[in-house]
Amino acid sequence: MSGAPVVVVGAGPVGLTAALLLARRGLRVLVLERHAEPYPLPRAVHLDDEVFRVLQDAGVAGSLAPHTRPMAGLRLLDGAHRVLAEFRRAPDAGANGWPQGSFVHQPDLEAALTAAATAEPGIELRRGVEVTGLRHDDGGVAVAARDRATGEDRSVRGAAVLGCDGAGSTVRELIGARMRDLGRADRWLVLDVRSDRPLELWPGVHQVCDPRRPSTYMPVTGDRYRWEFRLQPGETAADLAGSDRLAELLAPVVPADGLEVLRAVEYTYRAQVADRWRDGRVLLAGDAAHLSPPFVGQGLGLGLRDAHQLAWKLAAVLAGEAGDELLDTHRAEREPHARALIRVALLLGALMTGGGRGGAVVRRAVLAVVRRIPAVARLATDSRTPPLRRGPLVERRGRTGRRLAGTLLPQPDVLVEGRPCRLDDVLGDGEARLTADLRLHRADGTTVQLVDPGGTLRRWLGPATQVCIRPDRIVRAAR
Repeated sequence: MSGAPVVVVGAGPVGLTAALLLARRGLRVLVLERHAEPYPLPRAVHLDDEVFRVLQDAGVAGSLAPHTRPMAGLRLLDGAHRVLAEFRRAPDAGANGWPQGSFVHQPDLEAALTAAATAEPGIELRRGVEVTGLRHDDGGVAVAARDRATGEDRSVRGAAVLGCDGAGSTVRELIGARMRDLGRADRWLVLDVRSDRPLELWPGVHQVCDPRRPSTYMPVTGDRYRWEFRLQPGETAADLAGSDRLAELLAPVVPADGLEVLRAVEYTYRAQVADRWRDGRVLLAGDAAHLSPPFVGQGLGLGLRDAHQLAWKLAAVLAGEAGDELLDTHRAEREPHARALIRVALLLGALMTGGGRGGAVVRRAVLAVVRRIPAVARLATDSRTPPLRRGPLVERRGRTGRRLAGTLLPQPDVLVEGRPCRLDDVLGDGEARLTADLRLHRADGTTVQLVDPGGTLRRWLGPATQVCIRPDRIVRAAR
């Protein structure tokens, strides 16, 4: 590996995942993180099965999986904590080869990613370094940076820059991008606790649909639990986090004694998308590009999908296999997808927590009907995200193309020469072509005969004679 590295700004899950995916494609990567140490407290707590495939491609899913717990599903409760509806998820692996939903302690995720990045020779991680300026030069980017502890200059030149530096992104500010609101901000108290005894909680997400005090709670992993309470106008986190008030809030679920409060902070949940995602070879990903309310658990997932779909495109451009115009597809593909999921989160949030007393009455009546309809139950538990729209990298032609192009290839366990393996592990890093006889033609020129014991691939293919699969496992075209 030679030449200027790709500079990734931000060593959170999105930045480290992007670095690992780029390094797998032969690129040198320099990760700059303004904080001297990893953030020790949890933030995101949910990963779906599609996102687990991104982590699988980055090489960390296997080490992370033992530190996660399958999510049982979603329960909607009324203000008295009576069950209005329950939507279950199967704990075993689904169409993507991983449980549909998993709880995760974000520091465990970041530890797995950091360990993998540290062990990767093509990645250098510098903590305590703050980016202060960006300037394009000779096809690359000059990155002005300084050591926050000593003030020493740490400026570098990168082949490209990825801004994965979160909601308060410096990179976004430096390229002149601004966040645009898709909905109103919502203030919540986020409470992370540990318990000295196992709490008798159903192992899924509980959404309390009480218009007076909407809340969410869930067991995370090990002895960790999370509660979230919407703050009313004029309230602060300190108002609710006092011992007496906290005990009152937790009383419908568990007694407060024996709980260690790890964090009690106010979060402002925003629904926003940046008005530009790229300036030359400087690109945004994750929270730097979009922010989502938590109601569908896709905030982190959106960012990891950004990294997965951007890494192979950037690698192709830097290798001279494609022109810089390929980078235009980053925003073109990812922004509509992000907007769609953010709108779903806004809608579900309104349906579950809004409407006042009248809304609570209507919600109970409607849920009493819809929870008995299997199609609705499947919709509530299905982890699939919307397919990508038609574009230069998604060819929706013909009936088969319209059905499959833009969707994610399933990942069943397959046999290769009698050896069981996950499908993604034999696809390779480039594009691949799968034919109706289950022959996999890989980018390196090799062909692999797959055996599909469960018939998942054959059912998915249907009448298709062949599909072209992008490096991010999304179908480019089918016929």
